Amino acid sequence: MTCAMKKTRVKICGISTVEALEAACEAGADYVGFVFFERSPRHISYAQAASLSRAVPEGVIKIALTVNADDATLKQIVESLKPDMLQLHGDESPARVAEIKQKFGLPVLKAIAIESEEDFVAAHPYEGIADMILFDAKAPVDLKNALPGGNGISFDWKLLDNGAIKGDFMLSGGINAHNVAEAIAVTGAAIVDVSSGVETSPGKKDVELIARFVAAVKG
Repeated sequence: MTCAMKKTRVKICGISTVEALEAACEAGADYVGFVFFERSPRHISYAQAASLSRAVPEGVIKIALTVNADDATLKQIVESLKPDMLQLHGDESPARVAEIKQKFGLPVLKAIAIESEEDFVAAHPYEGIADMILFDAKAPVDLKNALPGGNGISFDWKLLDNGAIKGDFMLSGGINAHNVAEAIAVTGAAIVDVSSGVETSPGKKDVELIARFVAAVKG
C-alpha cells in the first residue's frame, strides 16, 4: 500500500451553477473545474464561464477542461473564464501541449486514459512538458455516448501502487465519497478529481454529495 505523504487536495469538476460552485468552495475544494466540450452534460457557455469566474473566491484554482480545442477556442475560454490552468482531455500531442503552454502562458494538466499497465507508457512523452498528469479511466469501447472523462468508471488503482509514477499526479474516474479514502491510500494521489461522483444525474451537482466528498478526503 502506498500512503500519501502530503495532504490530498480536491478538485470538483464539471461545475455549471453558482450553487455548485459555492458548495464546492464552502466545503473546502482546492480546485474547481469548468467543462468546455459541447457533448458533455457539464458544458458551459462563455457567458456562463465569465459569470462563474467572478464568483470563485481567491485561493481556489480555476481549471478549464478542453478536448482538442483549437487556438481560437482556447482564446475565448481564457478570456471568459480567466483560468489558472488548462486541462487537456483529448488527443493533444506533447508538441501541442508545449505550444499551448507557450501561447497562453498557463500551466497545463494533461489527461491520460488508463485501462491497463501498458497505458501508462502514453504519459512518458509529456513528462517535463505538462505541469501535471491526470490519470482517468479509459472508456470501454462498448460504452454508449462515452465521453473523454466523467463517465463514472474507474480503472484498477493498484496499477499506480508500484512507485513508477514520479512526482505529483491527479486521479480521476469513478471516485466518490465512499471509495475516495481507498483511492488515496492505494495510489498516493496528490489531487483527487470528482465529477459524476457528486451528481444525482449527469451534469446535476448535489450540494450534500459535494460536502461529503470533500469531508471524506480532508476529514
